Amino acid sequence: MIEDSIRRKTGNRLLSALPSNLWEEIRPHLELVDLEPGQVLCGPGRPQTETHFPLTGTMVAVLVVLRGGQAVEAAMIGREGAIGGIVTGPDYPAFAKAIAKVPGRCVRISTGRLQEAKEKSGMLRDIFARYADALLAQVLQSVVCNAFHSLQERLARRLLAAQERIGSNELPLTQDYLAQMLGVHRSTVIRVARSLQEDGIIEYVRGRITVLDRTKLEKASCECNGAIARHFDRVLPPNGGMPAKQRKGGASSH
Repeated sequence: MIEDSIRRKTGNRLLSALPSNLWEEIRPHLELVDLEPGQVLCGPGRPQTETHFPLTGTMVAVLVVLRGGQAVEAAMIGREGAIGGIVTGPDYPAFAKAIAKVPGRCVRISTGRLQEAKEKSGMLRDIFARYADALLAQVLQSVVCNAFHSLQERLARRLLAAQERIGSNELPLTQDYLAQMLGVHRSTVIRVARSLQEDGIIEYVRGRITVLDRTKLEKASCECNGAIARHFDRVLPPNGGMPAKQRKGGASSH
């Protein structure tokens, strides 16, 4: 049952990339849990003792919190990745705060157990290194996007990314969250979202956005979401396989 939830195409893409022998090694240590709205998975300065893998329908926001309490989203993580345990062990402190913004099912494992498995397997270390590379690409592209692209383009990009991570046209995203996501005031989000709605691209009703036309949303967006997705596909193919060099020669030196 747990394998059906995690390893199928609608499960977690990172776990689906594991070959059968690695999957069998960590499967006994996995726990299927439900994340509550606003549940904090890790906080700045706190040890990351658990690693979470969101499943389809679940999305976690990674926030950078300033001294005054203001917070801006640095990354969003869904069924394509993991929170915690990527390149650090269980004793390393987290830099950012991770909160369940779209609650749902998630797979949890002790970061210590995961670290033990990575120490035994070069291939497992390589898979997580590849994911770390893809996550870094998301953050780097976001820096460029925030500097050069219009607010409408940035909002469209974030909605595309959320749709891909949640796996649905229905996005339970509030105006307050969108404002935090973009680092702007709520009134600004309302104005920009209204423009997309008037163009027949989205519909917004009571804290829920429905993507009506994905093609138009892509045209309204900048190139950033596509650039991130293409890089992700190169370093960690979506079909659960690994790049040809990895399949032939075992763990690479990525």
